[in-house]
Order: sequence, then structure tokens, then C-alpha cells
Amino acid sequence: MKWTVLSDNRTTDNLLQTEHGLSILLETGRHRILLDTGASDVFISNAEKLGIDLKRVDYVFISHGHSDHAGGLRYFTRINNSAKIIVSPYAISGKFYSKRSYLHSITTKWSEEIRERLVFVDESCEIADDLHIIAHIPQTHPMPKGNQHLFVQNENDDYVNDDFRHELALYTEGLLFTGCAHSGLENILAACPYPVKTVVGGFHLLDDHETEEELTNLAMRLTEAYPNVQFFTSHCTGNTVFATLKAVMSHQLHAFSCGMTITE
Repeated sequence: MKWTVLSDNRTTDNLLQTEHGLSILLETGRHRILLDTGASDVFISNAEKLGIDLKRVDYVFISHGHSDHAGGLRYFTRINNSAKIIVSPYAISGKFYSKRSYLHSITTKWSEEIRERLVFVDESCEIADDLHIIAHIPQTHPMPKGNQHLFVQNENDDYVNDDFRHELALYTEGLLFTGCAHSGLENILAACPYPVKTVVGGFHLLDDHETEEELTNLAMRLTEAYPNVQFFTSHCTGNTVFATLKAVMSHQLHAFSCGMTITE
């Protein structure tokens, strides 16, 4: 199994573009899965520079409805006309907004042309051989405090706190993809009934939200509950947050960036 970061906030390769978004190509012995599509066509440009043919992708997994994870889908469907698109129906129907800094829409625009390619997931299920989708993640552990900035516009045009019913996680061959982990990393891990070796994705732990004590306690709980799991993060995990977690999690925590390829 191999995964390559195509779009992220960070890179160590000056030839690759960055953006506030996330897209990863996951290649297993059975499937080639595009994990989110970033905010734009940056992931396509970076894939070309890395010599990756996205026409060979057979599944696209959209972790949630926010435009920094699904905004690039309309560009992908122009170059790939066959891949099935796995998504929550709530991601399609929701009107999403952020009030961080100022009120702005983070809703994804969905083309009618791709409707027949959508695979709607409203319950946890196995989509294909050893390709599992986790839906309706229980929120029993602490939720990221950065969620306080995120809202959904309801039928009365009121802005209500996003409950993240539109968020999905993907599991295959020991790897758990969290997307942004708006539901909380611990909640996603607890909801996964399969043996996890690697966790990949954003953790939605923004700088200046959780206290250092809260982050340290989270890191201690993760290392105690999942001592053999490797965690890879970037995108919506703050630099200060990463340093605080790393101080506790040590060799279990790693940073990823555009162009990075991990083979397991």
C-alpha cells in the first residue's frame, strides 16, 4: 500500500503548489482511491509534476462537504469520467459557512453531470473488497474547539452549529483516513471496528484553541490507547499544536506535506 500527498497547506518541494486544502492518492493492491480533492485543481497540477495518472483512479472519497476537501472534484471529473464518488448525502444538501475572521461560504458546488457517479453513504458499510466507510461518528469524546467557527444554514436561513453528520471516515488495510477529523480524532478511532495501523489526515486542532494541557492530555490518551498506531497529520493541524503533541507522542506522530509518499 502507498499514499501520496497531492494537496496540502505545506510542502518541502518548491515545484509543488500549496493551498488550504487536502488531497491524497491512496493505492492498495485492489484500488486507487483519491482521498478528498482539495479546494481547487492544485492536486491535479501536482499529480502531473509527480508523474501520477489520475485517470486510473477508481474511487473518490469525499470526507465532508467543506470546499477545501471537495472543491477540486469538478476539475477531477473533467479528466476522469469513470471513478465512483463516495460521499454523504448531507454533504451534498448542506449549506456550510465559516465565521472564522469573517462570515464566508465553504459550501461545495456539485455538478448535476456527476449525479450518476455518486455513491451515497448514510450508514457505515463496505463499499468494495476491504474498503470500509464509517458514518455517523458518535461524539462521546471531546470535539475540536475549532468547530465553534463552523455553521450550517438551515431551512429558515439561520446559522446553526455544524453537527458534522456529513463527515465520513475511510478504512482499508489498516489505514484510517480522517479527512479533517471535525468529529474528533478519538471519536473516529473509537468508531472504527477494524485494526488500525496508520491514521492519516487533518486533526482540526487549530493553534490558540485547545490549551497546552488539553493537547498534552489528548496525546497521552492516544499513546496509551493506541501504542502501536502511527499518526500522520498536516492541513488543519496547527504548528504549535503539532509540536505539543509531538513532545508526548514522539515517534508515533509525523507531519506530511505536498509530494510526500509513504509506502507501507
